[in-house]
Amino acid sequence: MRHFLTILGHEVRMLLVSPSTYIAAVTFLAFMGFIFAGILAEFSSTPQQNSPAVAFFELFWVPVIFIVPLLTMKSISEERRLGTLETLLTTPISTGEVVLGKYGAAYLLYLSLWASTAGLFYILHRFTQDSFLLDLGPLIGGYLFIAVSGLLFVALGIFASSLSRNQAVAGIFGVVMLFGLIIGTQLLAGLATLNLESFATLKSSVEYAQVFQHLDDFSRGIVDTRQLLFYVSGASLTLILSVLGLEAKLLHS
Repeated sequence: MRHFLTILGHEVRMLLVSPSTYIAAVTFLAFMGFIFAGILAEFSSTPQQNSPAVAFFELFWVPVIFIVPLLTMKSISEERRLGTLETLLTTPISTGEVVLGKYGAAYLLYLSLWASTAGLFYILHRFTQDSFLLDLGPLIGGYLFIAVSGLLFVALGIFASSLSRNQAVAGIFGVVMLFGLIIGTQLLAGLATLNLESFATLKSSVEYAQVFQHLDDFSRGIVDTRQLLFYVSGASLTLILSVLGLEAKLLHS
């Protein structure tokens, strides 16, 4: 993996000059700023049981579903379309290093976007002395959840990019997979059919993959190793599939 850092640095530079990166960043910050302002307006009008941090992170799924595909859809699909990926792999660089380098760059940018929202809470801290409004427990737990869950979310985006030469199609694949993981499992868990004894194993699996339940646990300071394993192993498996799938496509191209 000696070429990993070289590819990572190159991919970070490419992301920083890509228009889609800035579109994603502006859209993300505008949306989160609007959400944060709405939360504060609601708290100022009526008392709330949860802190602003809890309400803020409850809507994490909206930017994730749309921003992650924007950050990752060009990573592999564009290289395949232009034929530069095949040229790159004629050098002593493995497919795994290429995938991991692109994944690392997208994940760092993903973390940077979320880290920038800490400025919203800093402004809140400067203008209010109410400890309830700035409860550090849910705030730290929320950002920890974002960092851990992002491992899998970004990996799914990279996997989607490896499935097609068309970046628009890769973006759609990414949206569908993220929606299925975050919202689909939530809807599936509400089906009465899963309460049947014959579906006990499926019910257990669906409950294990409840992303919103993971967020709730992190916000309350509960860090379950099973949840950490879910995201780390899920990201690892997804990246392995990306590498294997990409190698198979290159062999048949």
